[in-house]
Amino acid sequence: MRATQILPISRRAMLRQTACGFGSLGLSTLLAEESGLFGKTGETNPLQARAPHFLPRAKRVIFLFMHGGPSHLDTFDPKPRLNKDHGKPIPFKLSLQFAPESHGGLMKSPFEFKRYGQSGIPVSNLFENVGAHADDLCVIRSVVGEGVDHGAALLQLNTGTLNFNRPSIGSWLFYGLGSENQNLPGYIEIKPSFYHGGARNWHSSFLPGIYQATPIGNDSLKVDDVKGTPIEHLLSQGITSEQQRYELEMLQKMNQRHKHLSKYDPQLEARIQAFELAFRMQLEAPEVFNVEEESKATKQLYGLDNKVTYDYGWQLLLARRLVERGVRVIRCWHSYKWDQHSDLARLHNQNAQEVDKPIAGLLKDLKTRGLLDETLIVWGGEFGRTPFAENDGRDHNPYGYTMWMAGGGVTPGTIYGATDEFGYHAVKDRMHIHDLHATILHLLGLNHKKLTYQYGGRDFRLTDVHGVVAKKIIS
Repeated sequence: MRATQILPISRRAMLRQTACGFGSLGLSTLLAEESGLFGKTGETNPLQARAPHFLPRAKRVIFLFMHGGPSHLDTFDPKPRLNKDHGKPIPFKLSLQFAPESHGGLMKSPFEFKRYGQSGIPVSNLFENVGAHADDLCVIRSVVGEGVDHGAALLQLNTGTLNFNRPSIGSWLFYGLGSENQNLPGYIEIKPSFYHGGARNWHSSFLPGIYQATPIGNDSLKVDDVKGTPIEHLLSQGITSEQQRYELEMLQKMNQRHKHLSKYDPQLEARIQAFELAFRMQLEAPEVFNVEEESKATKQLYGLDNKVTYDYGWQLLLARRLVERGVRVIRCWHSYKWDQHSDLARLHNQNAQEVDKPIAGLLKDLKTRGLLDETLIVWGGEFGRTPFAENDGRDHNPYGYTMWMAGGGVTPGTIYGATDEFGYHAVKDRMHIHDLHATILHLLGLNHKKLTYQYGGRDFRLTDVHGVVAKKIIS
């Protein structure tokens, strides 16, 4: 009887069958030239949880990103002066603008504001559900950046620079603190956008590739297209876990042999760690992504019973399940919808209806489960909007706009900073993007001046040579 011929299998084919694939773990960057896996620490496991520089106020962070630039003037920063001077010519000198040729006069908000809670924080009727949680919010009305266009503004918000390839804040946090769960990635982007820089906004750049985000789908996909197989090649086809373990061990032995026969190879070290993580994810990830196992009441809390709120509600409920399991950094994208150069009243209302209830549900759920105190929530876009009209919308405004935080050591029920009477420039307690980054790092126990990585002959940090922690907002 003729013996069955055993065909050889390539490393690439083996990876496809046994792990999560290059796309899901960002393995292409593991081969990035001059990257180093362990930096100066000499660690054997780059994913292990590491001690912060000092006692943290938060253990994890969830970014609620409103891609396009929501109008602060129509959400969390009311301006009575605009109501009074609606339609009048612009009475101040303009800074650099994105589309100056189409500017009109001053424009009042088409939305009504109401004060909420004991704090009395004013919130427009776009966010009535979030407003009900005003006493949990720290509303920052004085954020400042330099990016007038979306690409530069997103890059600065995420990496601290307008035009260079630098690590994202999520990668810096993951690098500085490691992961609390060795079976899941430490940094996850849920339905990210490929507009305005794409992966550069969650890239690890010169940091080791293991610290890049793992994307879950993208903004062009519906949730139903994502939730069944959120990570490509997560589960193998036609092969048992024992066979996978054996094949992975053989692959790792080949890598280790090459490692010992040659000088230190950071790219190879990165491969070894990534393969191991990919295998371990099969133990826990399928259960994490099974949002449907949540109770009917919980799914209703996040709006999964309504097609308008279903998409963002699913993202935020998944984010809660991930932080419960120790994922360090998560960003949920509402993308790309908030860029209202025209038809602002209708489209901002439509956008807010999609996210208001899910965000309120996340805040309530985290608080009920005792997770809000150790989870920092950050809401905002890449910039705000102008106090003057562009058609029946507003132009980009990076010179003074609003973001808010909740949980994670920030002082609840407070307003920090202020814009001028028109809402154009930040004039009190300006929080530049570098200051925002320094403050977020501080809340998670990291000194932004000490969180550095040597590359190209110099020490780099997220805030470069800038950044001041906004200690007034820390409880």
